[in-house]
Amino acid sequence: MAFILKSDRKETENKTVRFPLDLIHRIEEAITGKDVTFSGFVIQACEFALENMEKDKK
Repeated sequence: MAFILKSDRKETENKTVRFPLDLIHRIEEAITGKDVTFSGFVIQACEFALENMEKDKK
């Protein structure tokens, strides 16, 4: 299954998360020119990871 960026907006809560600088740069490169924020990318990446982890459990 491919990871596809979406520009969805949802109700949110703030959380502080530290990222390695190289990962920040890679994410910023990936979203350049796309209609998605850094936070939106992270949320979608986490959802994608969780959905695929659940599939692997079964």
